[in-house]
Amino acid sequence: MENPAFEKSKDDPPLYEETPFSSNGYGNGDHRSVRPSVVSAFGHDTLDRVPNIDFYRNAGSVSGHRAIRPSLQELHEVFEKNGDLDVHDTMDDGEGSDVLPNDDLEAIASPEDNGGVVKFGWIKGVLVRCMLNIWGVMLFIRLSWVFGQAGSGLGIIIIILSMVVTTLTCLSMSAICTNGVVRGGMQIGITWAYYLISRSLGPEFGGSIGLIFAFANAVAVAMYVVGFSETVVDLLKVNDAIMVDEVNDIRIVGCITVVLLLGISVAGMEWEAKAQIALLVILLLAIANVFVGTAIPATEEKRAKGFYSYQASIMAENFTPNFRDGETFFSVFAIFFPAATGILAGANISGDLKDPQGAIPIGTLLAIFITGITYLGIALCVSATVVRDATGNLNDTITPGAKCNFSVACNFGYDFSICRTTKCQYGLMNNFQVMTMVSGFGPLITAGTFSATISSALASLVSAPKVFQALCKDNIYKALHFFAKGHGKNNEPIRGYVLTFVIAVAFILIAELNIIAPIISNFFLASYALINFSCFHASYAKSPGWRPAYKYYNMWLSLFGAVLCCAVMFVINWWAALLTYAIEMFLYIYVTVKKPDVNWGSSTQAVTFVNAVNNALTLSGVDDHVKNFRPQCIVLTGTPKTRPALLDLAHSITKNYGLCITCDVFVGPRLEQQQALTAAMEQNQMWLNQQKRKAFYAAVASDNFREGAESLLQASGLGRLRPNTVILGFKRDWKTVYTANVQEYVGVLHDAFDFEYGIVMLRISQGLDISHILEAEGTQEQNKACVGMAEMLFAISMTSSRGTNSAVTAQKITMEVPHSSDVAKINQRLVEASSQFKRKQGKGTIDVWWLYDDGGLTLLLPYILTTRKKWRECKLRIFIAGQPGHLEQDKEEMQSLLKKFRIKCTDITVIADFNIRPSSENWKLFEDMIEPYRLHEGSKDTAQAEALRKEHPWKITDAELDRFEDKTSLQLRLNELLQESSRAAKLIIVSMPIARKGSVSDHLYMAWLEALTKNVPPTLLVRGNHKSVLTFYS
Repeated sequence: MENPAFEKSKDDPPLYEETPFSSNGYGNGDHRSVRPSVVSAFGHDTLDRVPNIDFYRNAGSVSGHRAIRPSLQELHEVFEKNGDLDVHDTMDDGEGSDVLPNDDLEAIASPEDNGGVVKFGWIKGVLVRCMLNIWGVMLFIRLSWVFGQAGSGLGIIIIILSMVVTTLTCLSMSAICTNGVVRGGMQIGITWAYYLISRSLGPEFGGSIGLIFAFANAVAVAMYVVGFSETVVDLLKVNDAIMVDEVNDIRIVGCITVVLLLGISVAGMEWEAKAQIALLVILLLAIANVFVGTAIPATEEKRAKGFYSYQASIMAENFTPNFRDGETFFSVFAIFFPAATGILAGANISGDLKDPQGAIPIGTLLAIFITGITYLGIALCVSATVVRDATGNLNDTITPGAKCNFSVACNFGYDFSICRTTKCQYGLMNNFQVMTMVSGFGPLITAGTFSATISSALASLVSAPKVFQALCKDNIYKALHFFAKGHGKNNEPIRGYVLTFVIAVAFILIAELNIIAPIISNFFLASYALINFSCFHASYAKSPGWRPAYKYYNMWLSLFGAVLCCAVMFVINWWAALLTYAIEMFLYIYVTVKKPDVNWGSSTQAVTFVNAVNNALTLSGVDDHVKNFRPQCIVLTGTPKTRPALLDLAHSITKNYGLCITCDVFVGPRLEQQQALTAAMEQNQMWLNQQKRKAFYAAVASDNFREGAESLLQASGLGRLRPNTVILGFKRDWKTVYTANVQEYVGVLHDAFDFEYGIVMLRISQGLDISHILEAEGTQEQNKACVGMAEMLFAISMTSSRGTNSAVTAQKITMEVPHSSDVAKINQRLVEASSQFKRKQGKGTIDVWWLYDDGGLTLLLPYILTTRKKWRECKLRIFIAGQPGHLEQDKEEMQSLLKKFRIKCTDITVIADFNIRPSSENWKLFEDMIEPYRLHEGSKDTAQAEALRKEHPWKITDAELDRFEDKTSLQLRLNELLQESSRAAKLIIVSMPIARKGSVSDHLYMAWLEALTKNVPPTLLVRGNHKSVLTFYS
């Protein structure tokens, strides 16, 4: 088979293929030559490849095939063994990928499904949509009222403040959307506003703001439809065609309208886009009609309604504010601000754009500028031509000789002073249809109002379901996954449309625009605040992956934008702002607790990493203090799941407050073990996370267990975050394994003491290792799968043989794992014992046999356990050694010491008979236990004894037994005392005896530990490093 990594001949010219990709990050469709092979470039055969964009694609990319670069192992090792290596140039989705398919930012749909997908450019997809959404309900039916209340002076500030908020948000949005390929997720139509927040700040913020933003868009539909309905009802009123009353007519018209809009939206993006273009044309004509109409001389009818063409006196009078009906600057701002919220209309359909990176910044910024100028132009024109109050009565002219000082209308022959006491129907303050009155052709303004409201409602009706669909597809809130399903070639969220429809109808029934608008302002300001904060947060994290192509932003400007949005929220309505952020915090906490299985490379992760490094460095500059000592544990569990009791106990000690590293040693040649080690690193850390164990997993490959453990003891940790305590299990099979295994085990203990670690050894009578049970369960599952397959094949064969003359006899296949009842019972007891520390311990005692002062670790560990929820009902009992005749004094001294340490215990027992010789039965059992390991050189002559020592240097000599007879006696006697006094304890903690290096043989030491801990409840042998870990000083 030809190796695709090489060309046929290195003398041939280099081959090139045309691959479409974006050369400048904006997806402009440029085609660049890509060299698939680099043989000719370097002049010799090589697997190394030149840089190529296809190596950096994610699985499922629609803009090109993902290629696999040669692995480091292929370059480093394989060709030394054989020169024939098959390296694939491309890969299937998910195969060999270093990312999951749902992490792909480019994967929109499978290539075979991309036919017929509608894609838009920056004008049609962003500029037009943003302008139509910004030129919404406020343009023709509330802008004049805003300037009537606030005056043209403060009105200009309201528009500028809105533009400042939206421009800052757009700058932040542009920076984020140009930081890589923006596709908004895996499916077409997923909204980008939710995408940028969630992928930047993580699922906690993204999930909460996604729900709020989707809800805001749904409510926006209601606001625009209510504005449309107001205009329709005004027409009905003029023509005396009111159906019920004004409020109920708004509800009726609104509900009918939203049903029609739903039909247009469900018809698909192409129909919706065509409708948008038609609406834009009408809207532009209506806007031009306003400017033209204000320049036409006023008729007598219009003069009676307060329109007098351009007059400096009118402009001067309308310059100052005149707030009425309890309105303030910020309440008027809250009603106007939804007019500026359309800046995300283009970004919301980024999945349907040809080039989101280029389209979103230029289209949105240009839309903000054009619409802002339009708002200012129309508002100033109206403020210079229409007075605040007018009656509309042609007879309200000034009578000769009468005084008139109500308004500037007096200068033009009209006296509207009756408006001081009576509610008038016309003027900036009273008539929401002022634009229709001042225009050159009134019906065109009505059509423009319909265009502005319908286009904005349509955009929001499209956006809200797509935001919600994006959120549901991420499965952050599992209960909402029902709404993730899409339909049709554009994956339309039909279920989301229905939900949006229900929400919109609910708010349409309010039928009051001035009530709905502040609600939307609140939600959109919260969304904009988080967009700005996302940009600031990503910049602040200084992640190498933060490289936006759009450079016209500043992290501090983004932070200012976020603070400005929050401040405006609270000034508009403090309790609504508090409620909004309370909802966000609730959703944030919910997602934090549930921990969805997503990894988006958010800036939160980057900041967490930076803070962790800085805190570790800060900690390294501070000397350790005894008051801050806590056990930092390195736990020799092997694979964590195989020794659950050891892991559970270690977790109880460290919990959320200390370092816990579970360690594994892969014994064997490093190169052979490397693949298994690499796989185990990820699998076991994932298992720890799934089991909610706050622990790390570390593994090394070594030729033997001791060398591997030594490497872990020396290299584990970082700065001050280094382990100080070794936790391991008692080697229960020491009597049956090879001598080298025992030597390695005891050697690890010696190494730990050499490195000044404290040691904690756990012994449970039933044992700790359940790996054989886990393996049996895995085998049994495989057998069940085989049985299921056999049964299925048998059923198929029986079905296929029906109707034939041949008689088929079949026998059901069964597979069983043979096991004896005794083995099953032993395994059952082992499993129960291994899970005992997972359960709440209930009332009982932790007996602490503090025989040697090791710095206080033997006392500190049980105290820490009693602070944990599972051990809280257990009380401490302290046992100490004392001298005959001084028992009370020794007890009082210990009571005083514990009081100073502020450690409570229920009882202190002083033992004075440690020196009593253990029973002869125990001596006999001990001697029988060590018999296979004794040298018995005393019964041999000198030459034979010396030969035995050389042949078996690890065996226990007679001289050694004689020299350590007292110490052996102590271990046996201590076991008798443990059985007498602590048989009912939940846990026994006893000072660990130390074997001096070179003096005590490994098997004798193991025999001591065996004799000390046999036939007693779960026991911890503890020995600190003889440095104080307790203090009574403040």
